Amino acid sequence: MQQAGRAECAGLNREKNKMMQRRTALGLALAAGLAPNVARAQGAWRPTRPVRLVVPFAPGGSNDIVGRIIAEAAGNILGQPVVVENRAGAGSVIGAENVARSPAGGYSVLINSAHASVPALVARVPYDTVNDFVGIAVAGFSPHVLVANPRAPVTNAAELIALLRANPGKFNFASAGIGSGVHLAGEIFRGISTAQFEMVHYRGGGPGVAALVSGEAQFGTPTMASSLGQIRGGAIRALAVASSQRSPALPDVPSATEAGIPGFIFEEFFPVLAPAGTPPAVVAALGAAFRTAIQQSAPRLNELAGVVPRPGYDTPDQVMNVVREGVKTYTDVLRAAGVKPE
Repeated sequence: MQQAGRAECAGLNREKNKMMQRRTALGLALAAGLAPNVARAQGAWRPTRPVRLVVPFAPGGSNDIVGRIIAEAAGNILGQPVVVENRAGAGSVIGAENVARSPAGGYSVLINSAHASVPALVARVPYDTVNDFVGIAVAGFSPHVLVANPRAPVTNAAELIALLRANPGKFNFASAGIGSGVHLAGEIFRGISTAQFEMVHYRGGGPGVAALVSGEAQFGTPTMASSLGQIRGGAIRALAVASSQRSPALPDVPSATEAGIPGFIFEEFFPVLAPAGTPPAVVAALGAAFRTAIQQSAPRLNELAGVVPRPGYDTPDQVMNVVREGVKTYTDVLRAAGVKPE
């Protein structure tokens, strides 16, 4: 009988433990379900209409591709669509100015890999590159690629440089616009190669790559995002990646060091920015949404755009610091190459 009593007590204890576990699980589930409502009650900002993500270049370029990849995921997180809006012109100045002058309410943001290079190339920028914006996130980093039209009689970087030197001013370089990262990379290549060529400014990375494919331009330094498909398909020939190591997105293409042009190191980065004066709660909500979207989209960013996200850009100051550093670096490089703002 004592054994039967002990068994009955043990059974009761097991039932009590199960009931407690069920209550705990139910409490956690309720807490999780209420978390968004609690966040809203505490004042967390959420958009009530679509958010514009301004790309200051034509469709098909690196900013357009990266922007569209992260916009979908960010919209899902925010609960409102993030709509990509292309405002091309003046090497990103038109689109950037549009965002800088927009109401600081969280409904206009900018993605612009050329943002930090503009002051080094444009004499009269109609906004302050740093002080008129607040940092939201950095979508990632990616090296540019030295490429040529397949009909050009070159198979490597050394042959291209020799051809350019032997024919000064006779070949066209495809730029994505004044102030773009492609323009900057081209000026760096000009300084290293000491070659003379015609710098042709197209209205964005997409049109620039199209000119390379058609042969209207014979060579260039496009972003990986705007040129990966054409390189992989053989429409343009990659001669070197503008980095000290090979890129996992183009493992068969030599690095600049391997190609004999070790000074040709240039990677673009993609800051996401909002107008200065955007309330801190709005900046925090946008930052959390875009950072999460970037993390979720990392495989697609790498595969489709050759862009690799990096940690360490979790606050507005960290984002703006990389912009400040870029402004100084690009200005120093271009002044050393003899390039002055136009």
